[in-house]
Amino acid sequence: MEPAKIIADPDFKIGEVDPRLFGSFIEHLGRAVYGGIYEPGHPTADEMGFRQDVIELIKELKVTLVRYPGGNFVSGYNWLDGVGPKENRPKRLELAWMSLETNQVGTDEFCEWARRAGVEVNMAVNLGTRGIEEARNLVEYCNHPSGSQFSDMRIANGYAEPHRIKTWCLGNEMDGPWQMGHKPADEYGRVAVETARVMKWVDPSIELVVCGSSNAAMPTFGAWEATVLDHTYEQVDFLSLHSYYRKQNNDLETFLGQSMDMDAFIQSVVATCDFIGAKKKLKKKLNLSFDEWNVWYTTEDDDKIMKQEPWQVGPPLFEAPYSHEDAVVVGLLLITLLRHADRVKIACLAQLVNTIAPITTVNGGGSFRQSIFYPFMHAATYGKGTVLNLQVKSPKYSNKQFDAIDYLDAVAVQNEEAEELTIFAVNRNISEALPLEGDLRGVEGYRVIEHIVLENTDPVAKNSLAQPDKVVPHSGGNAGLDSGKLTASLPALSWNVIRLGKQS
Repeated sequence: MEPAKIIADPDFKIGEVDPRLFGSFIEHLGRAVYGGIYEPGHPTADEMGFRQDVIELIKELKVTLVRYPGGNFVSGYNWLDGVGPKENRPKRLELAWMSLETNQVGTDEFCEWARRAGVEVNMAVNLGTRGIEEARNLVEYCNHPSGSQFSDMRIANGYAEPHRIKTWCLGNEMDGPWQMGHKPADEYGRVAVETARVMKWVDPSIELVVCGSSNAAMPTFGAWEATVLDHTYEQVDFLSLHSYYRKQNNDLETFLGQSMDMDAFIQSVVATCDFIGAKKKLKKKLNLSFDEWNVWYTTEDDDKIMKQEPWQVGPPLFEAPYSHEDAVVVGLLLITLLRHADRVKIACLAQLVNTIAPITTVNGGGSFRQSIFYPFMHAATYGKGTVLNLQVKSPKYSNKQFDAIDYLDAVAVQNEEAEELTIFAVNRNISEALPLEGDLRGVEGYRVIEHIVLENTDPVAKNSLAQPDKVVPHSGGNAGLDSGKLTASLPALSWNVIRLGKQS
């Protein structure tokens, strides 16, 4: 293979990594909550019913923020159903996922779980079947100290201190006709701006995410963003993006190129945001929240459960296992998000436990790490600091969907405080190792600390409870640095983390 080449220089930067870039998502969907984070009677459950084995894995994953409670679920959710004495909470038919919602986990329980898991909450409000008044009341319930109806209700429910939630979503996928209370862009924009206004009157410190398109293939994509932002630009802080990917027709090479679609999606949305900002003659730059992204496969069993066996509590939905090749694609998506760290400030891997998730549990039993656990953990652990404007020159391949796909995709993050530089790199070549040469003369006095590699001779190898280590990384990579020249061999179809540190 012809070598791929990179140049990294700390003087050329893209932007700071917001810790919220390493967020995730828990919706009342499948076994994400019931049987996932919450299972009273489980051997590891604490006094509130939260599984401690799951919390430990989440801490290991280094998740910083979790979006809650949805997702499609939130558009039919009354948050008042989930507060107060549990014995008084109603059971509801949950229409988004055709399940039975017991409301045994609600706002207070989730905020308490988040504290125990060491994550921030990104709270979504219902702008589908509800609206301005309930959103305002929920902010008051969560964030106001005391002395008002809803803050005193929280105190009476056992939470004297406010939850102090900083980040809030103004509904979910409101452009989608599958959404309860779906609205055209102009109607949603009007509701969103008025909701944003009153939410910030209650608590001026909060930051708000307004709904962008559900995905770039929506027929209203672009026009939706422009119309919604025309209403909301001055009142909101982020615009959301959602996108999921999967291998189709057993075409791995195209699957590995799909991160290029994510890159183009981000660029298009940034352009739309800046167009509206310029149109309004504002200096404010609106940032992005890619608050749903992942590889997602559906099965016939998922459709059967929802259509033929509805109204279950915590049904096993969307639990297709992840393979080594899925992990490599997740690594590519993480590289793409990092490369846009100047504008993408929040991102949420959807979801966190059981449902399209890096963590899988067995009801009453154990838990294990899916293959996609590892690239996310590496990025969240070592991707702190400033993203450099890495120059990449790589051999390429092409196919029916993409004219030119680089075999190498890479990004570099410098952590000045820790005096470290980390290069995240993927070799898309499915059969050959890729030689890597790097010019790192701008980083004097550094050495290779570690070269982590996630590789596998079987691209479709998957972890399970019985075999939890079929897809795991190792630290046996051969990266070296001599006089500012980096050399390495990236194994075929591999995710790589090359860590450089200041010599003592």
